[in-house]
Amino acid sequence: MHKETGALHCPKREEAEAPAPQARPIRSREVYYRGCREARAAGVTPIRRGEPGYREGLDGDNDGWACERYTRPRR
Repeated sequence: MHKETGALHCPKREEAEAPAPQARPIRSREVYYRGCREARAAGVTPIRRGEPGYREGLDGDNDGWACERYTRPRR
């Protein structure tokens, strides 16, 4: 209790911060992958247009996703 005001007070406790959610690795804007095999080995695929490491040469169907996995249609 505060001597002059009579109000209750206690020291502020530092609350533990919540752990950060899992996210994709942060990549700099100057990332270059020679091919999708290299990008997959780095664990960053698929790469969206506008993200570091994306380039048209890795986006074979020009849909905005580079190094995406394809499934072959069954015959």
